[in-house]
Amino acid sequence: MIRLSGFLFVAALILSGCAAPPPQLGPDGRPLPKAYKIGAADEGRITYSMIDGINALRAAKGVPPVTLNSQLTAAAATHSRDMAVQNRPWHFGSDGSSPILRVQRTGYTGRMLGENISETYETEVETLSAWMELPDTRAVVLDPAARDAGFAWYQEPNGKIWWTLVTGG
Repeated sequence: MIRLSGFLFVAALILSGCAAPPPQLGPDGRPLPKAYKIGAADEGRITYSMIDGINALRAAKGVPPVTLNSQLTAAAATHSRDMAVQNRPWHFGSDGSSPILRVQRTGYTGRMLGENISETYETEVETLSAWMELPDTRAVVLDPAARDAGFAWYQEPNGKIWWTLVTGG
């Protein structure tokens, strides 16, 4: 009986070392968020999660859906990477380019209508939700003239994500 108790004590001691560490807490006492790491295999899922989310919101407002456009996506990808290089979220490129010029450079023949950007550690769903909270960025998502959309991101090694959505029609 003593051996069994000793064995169970040692087993419990070993297993207690395997328990997950408690979550790290921020200054407000709440758990810190976990980094949203994007892998190469996640690209299609994330892209279509955003486009499907946008189209669900547009449908709820009676607005026609947008279609993912490769040229607008190229403009969005260029800008996401460039914002990371500049280390600031803004609508102008390090070469002074505007969103309109970046879209023109891709050969898109439609009219560029809007651009939403974000610097965050959040998911694409949380980012879309944040865009819907502000009138200016919500207007880009729900613009009835938009027929095409480009969506891309760049994630830094530390986990920070630079999101860009471009719409056109």
